[in-house]
Amino acid sequence: MAAPLDLLRKVPLFEGLSKRELEQLSRSFKENRFSAGAEIATKGQRGVGFFVIGEGEVSYTVEGAETGRGGAGDYFGEVALIDDGARTATITAKTPLKCYGITSWEFRPLVESNAKLAWKMLETMAKRLRGAEQRAG
Repeated sequence: MAAPLDLLRKVPLFEGLSKRELEQLSRSFKENRFSAGAEIATKGQRGVGFFVIGEGEVSYTVEGAETGRGGAGDYFGEVALIDDGARTATITAKTPLKCYGITSWEFRPLVESNAKLAWKMLETMAKRLRGAEQRAG
């Protein structure tokens, strides 16, 4: 099932997309459901997807310490869209969860053809990096 357009419109990464581009992107997402307590991503393991939370709540942990929570409209895995590298945090469903995921190979053509989206991703990742540095230091 495609991701709802109203959900994707809430994601800051997608602010610069036209309605047509957003619709195209929406069709690339796949619905995923997880039970409360399920580990969706594990720090240090390879990640290939980006997820937008449709319903439910997740917790973000690093080295066993909770660093935040996310709910409907929040997202995670944007770094994996770029490098398919290891996850930087563990994401666990706190409640039953419905989210929408997309793989890097589905997302890459859209980023390559949309400079606004690429720039927005860079801005978002820079902000998250600065926030992580401030928490660590």
